Amino acid sequence: MALSRMLKLNEICCSRYPVFPQYNSCIPKFSNNVRTFRRVSHEAKSKKPVFESLASPFQNITVNANNIRAQNLWKPLGFTVAFSSVCFGGAAIWQYESMRSHAISMLKQPMGFVHKKTHEAHLKAGSWRRQVNNWWNSLTPGERVFVPICAINVLVFAAWRIPRLQPYMLKYFCSNPGSSNICWPMLLSTFSHYSAFHLFANMYVLHSFSSGAVASLGKEQFLGLYLSAGVISSFTSYLYKTIARQPGLSLGASGAIMAILGYVCTQYPDTKLGIIFLPFLTFSAGAAIKVIVSLDLAGVVLGWKVFDHAAHLGGAACGIAWSYWGNELLWHNREPILQYWHELRGAIK
Repeated sequence: MALSRMLKLNEICCSRYPVFPQYNSCIPKFSNNVRTFRRVSHEAKSKKPVFESLASPFQNITVNANNIRAQNLWKPLGFTVAFSSVCFGGAAIWQYESMRSHAISMLKQPMGFVHKKTHEAHLKAGSWRRQVNNWWNSLTPGERVFVPICAINVLVFAAWRIPRLQPYMLKYFCSNPGSSNICWPMLLSTFSHYSAFHLFANMYVLHSFSSGAVASLGKEQFLGLYLSAGVISSFTSYLYKTIARQPGLSLGASGAIMAILGYVCTQYPDTKLGIIFLPFLTFSAGAAIKVIVSLDLAGVVLGWKVFDHAAHLGGAACGIAWSYWGNELLWHNREPILQYWHELRGAIK
């Protein structure tokens, strides 16, 4: 009963689900399709030493610790570097295409003709479509980036509620350094939430900071930072779990959100922040990020199991580093990529 209560508390409170202290209890196997989880009840009955396992956020899952080895980190490290490079390269190309499309539309079409065609398109569309268009046009650039991210998270949350999909969700939407599927879950787990409160809390924080971040970075650079930070935070969690020999599932967007939080708080340290339930309490963004990072660092050093503190630190470090060096060292030096894409695009025509 005590274990059940602790697991329920973890489901409600964790931002990225960590693992609990070790339990060698009889936990039935959830699915034959998930290689990293195994039935241990027969081993307990025979009094043979079972694999050292840690309880996951799901009450009937145990995670095998024997598959966690340092040599297995090379593959996720390569995936992290490659995916992050693709993210920022794709963001640069996306920005190029957006600017090119806008320039062509302004040069080739008179403004009166554009307005006329836009008005005709609205008339042809149904009422529901006009309402959706009006709603979408009323959003800020930050909200236009937030809405698709939130929608994906809600869809994945709904998928967790379907019993037949849960083996696949465990396999692909939970990051685990001991799993045979070790790379793509690093990304997919950042869109995965098992608890409704977990989903609400992460999306609320993302919505609060997305407008400011998009205004500073632009939608292309924002999305590149968000996606790459999600994978980097997952790799940081892998690294910590491997060093500490603490297997377990992790899921949630907090690693990527911590990167956005770290960037905004570092870029605008004098911005006043507050807590939704304590509106009278305000503090500076610079102080907030220092406190958050300090708590996560203490969690890593002291081995706290409340959050996936290593993933939080990886995401925050990514956002803070981008604030100091990202624009100058990487984004402002993207001309070679744009030049190559411009020549390639011309060659394709």
